[in-house]
Amino acid sequence: MADSTGIQLGSPAVGAAGLIPAAPGAAGTEGSGAAGGSARIAAKKAQLRSSPRPKKLEKLGVYSSCKAEGACKCNGWKNQNPPPTPPQTDQQSNTVNLQEPCRSCSHTLGDHVTHLENVSEEEMNRLLGIVLDVEYLYTCVHKEEDADTKQVYFSLFKLLRKSILQMGKPMLEAQESPPFEKPSIEQGVNNFVQYKFSHLPSKERQTIMELAKMFLNQINYWQLETPSQRRQRVPSDDVVGYKVNYTRWLCYCNVPQFCDSLPRYETTQIFGRTLLRSVFTVMRKQLLEQARQEKDKLPPEKRTLILTHFPKFLSMLEEEVYSHSSPIWSQDFLVGATGGQIPIHTVISAPPVARPIYYSTSPVSVDPSTCGSVSPARKPASVLESNPVGEKRKASEPLHHEENKRPRVVGDIPMDLINEVMATISDPATIPETSLLSAHSARDEAARLEERRGVIEFHVIGNSLNQKPNKRILMWLVGLQNVFSHQLPRMPKEYITRLVFDPKHKTLSLIKDGRVIGGICFRMFPSQGFTEIVFCAVTSNEQVKGYGTHLMNHLKEYHIKHEILNFLTYADEYAIGYFKKQGFSKDIKVPKTKYVGYIKDYEGATLMGCELNPSIPYTEFSVIIKKQKEIIKKLIERKQAQIRKVYPGLSCFKDGVRQIPIESIPGIRETGWKPAGKGKELKDPDQLYSTLKTILQHVKSHQNAWPFMEPVKKTEAPGYYQVIRFPMDLKTMSERLKSRYYTTRKLFMADMQRIFTNCREYNAPESEYFKCANILEKFFYTKIKEAGLIEK
Repeated sequence: MADSTGIQLGSPAVGAAGLIPAAPGAAGTEGSGAAGGSARIAAKKAQLRSSPRPKKLEKLGVYSSCKAEGACKCNGWKNQNPPPTPPQTDQQSNTVNLQEPCRSCSHTLGDHVTHLENVSEEEMNRLLGIVLDVEYLYTCVHKEEDADTKQVYFSLFKLLRKSILQMGKPMLEAQESPPFEKPSIEQGVNNFVQYKFSHLPSKERQTIMELAKMFLNQINYWQLETPSQRRQRVPSDDVVGYKVNYTRWLCYCNVPQFCDSLPRYETTQIFGRTLLRSVFTVMRKQLLEQARQEKDKLPPEKRTLILTHFPKFLSMLEEEVYSHSSPIWSQDFLVGATGGQIPIHTVISAPPVARPIYYSTSPVSVDPSTCGSVSPARKPASVLESNPVGEKRKASEPLHHEENKRPRVVGDIPMDLINEVMATISDPATIPETSLLSAHSARDEAARLEERRGVIEFHVIGNSLNQKPNKRILMWLVGLQNVFSHQLPRMPKEYITRLVFDPKHKTLSLIKDGRVIGGICFRMFPSQGFTEIVFCAVTSNEQVKGYGTHLMNHLKEYHIKHEILNFLTYADEYAIGYFKKQGFSKDIKVPKTKYVGYIKDYEGATLMGCELNPSIPYTEFSVIIKKQKEIIKKLIERKQAQIRKVYPGLSCFKDGVRQIPIESIPGIRETGWKPAGKGKELKDPDQLYSTLKTILQHVKSHQNAWPFMEPVKKTEAPGYYQVIRFPMDLKTMSERLKSRYYTTRKLFMADMQRIFTNCREYNAPESEYFKCANILEKFFYTKIKEAGLIEK
């Protein structure tokens, strides 16, 4: 969709420019907010996706061209007896006749949907989501009075309509793709805060950060005025340029808030100074006017911020927005006169952009001739690569090669030693074989080895009413029905048969020597974000071989691939132990409103849930743990080899000395021994949590804590993560404290000490950061002593 030809750059979503984001095609009232509009559409989509398959086919048939013989030109099935007004989804009859003729071409509904017979439920649900977006845009086209906006809506309507016909993903075709200008508005405001306020104390700078976040959030939800409105207000302005940006805003920011079939971007991340200049004056005026009108409604703690500081902030920003020589809009803003980068502190981070999740198009039934293992090979993310992103300080001088040679923090392991040990561990010949009968072997180790040798296979299979029956799959389904019936004698056989052969259910089957020996039957609810596990069993003569654990691990990876991260199941008293070992618990993470009415309730059974972590390769998890143990073992062996020096015996006792300090024993410190910090170890977890929380809050509030508030960003500190391999910051410590990671005072003190030692290792002694670390460290130990955690 070209910027100036495919779409005539038009007007805004309905209504005048203002603070309340109006849904496209709405009446422009304050009640038509983004949250309400998108919530209503999401509810309709969920309702339609839960409809029976025939009802879904009827809905999609309206937007599907006729496939009957004779080159029929009908572009959508039309009901013979249409209702006078479009019926609501919840009022429609559940009976759908695929032989119902089309009012336009007389061919049946089935002739319009033949291409959907083999389409999976996931793909059909994705297409239904686009259908509702098409209908919503159709309403917008008819309600919108502005010609430019109407044309944009109509172009998007045609784009989505085409994607339904072609069963593709909607892609905006444009001469340029986001971002449209650099630096972005978000980066410009970041630069402004750094440029004007970096000298302020931490508390005052934090206030500026809050104002910047508030301003960016207002832009992201601001309703732009239409080009025609702007032409009337500013006749001399470049309306053509504004019209281009306005159409981009509609297509990439505004409409996708309500039509999630389209990719959505934040206004502040893809537009720059040009768009900001066109809206700033009006926006500033309306924001300040609204603040004055609603000052009595503001909470006391926000009143001074909004009524006093915000106007000053906007006035200073306005000068930089319209100034022709402002450095904040330069691509080279971060480069100082000496070529080094100006230190940047965390300023703002716009909220993450919600992007539409596209349903997988894989069919329900999987042909075993083309199906391999359900778990793809996934590379675990590196710990160093996945460090938290944050903007912070960096060294005041560029990092030179000599600085890499600084002595490492005591306790850190040299990188060359890590590489040497990893090379040893990576060699299969050097990894000792673990006996499968050993207490140290993983539960799924035998099963994993058998799968690697091709003894067993895993396939996700299911029955289908739309595909030609596959004899092999049907035999496996019968085998699964027999396994479940034999291993679950209290379940009625008719009930087991019905669910195993139900097209809505799938089964992860375990195949050995061409026959089924176990499986897990489940039903996925993508719209609700969970899967119900219905049956899980392994035939009795194949149990205690790790097959159950390996089955569940494969099922977890299959669901991570399909972006469903929660399991629910009703377990009887015999199955609770198994599910606990697989990570299930009675603490259900899925909101009750998500699963009530969707899953089957079993009398006398316990509801259990499991939340998946997409970063874990479950089928290889025990191998990773085994490697980690081997690394530790090798490091211990190397350390022992270094300290096996024999010292002469202690002769002082012959002279009548009754006791000596432990640290005076020759060689004791070389073993890594350190004096134990004396102090009170709090036994009560809640008391420890409360004490540590108070101490951490004091530290974070200290005026010298500002360099350590958040993780260091790679781009702002070149080479930082080559020098500092175990980073730590106060934000990470707060998250660890919240998750109850600190079970002892020593863990807490070690992380805090890591912050100070990292800072002194990376920064020069004369730097401001080095001095802040020393002052804050002294303050921290004062608070630790006051709390009685160490002796004064």
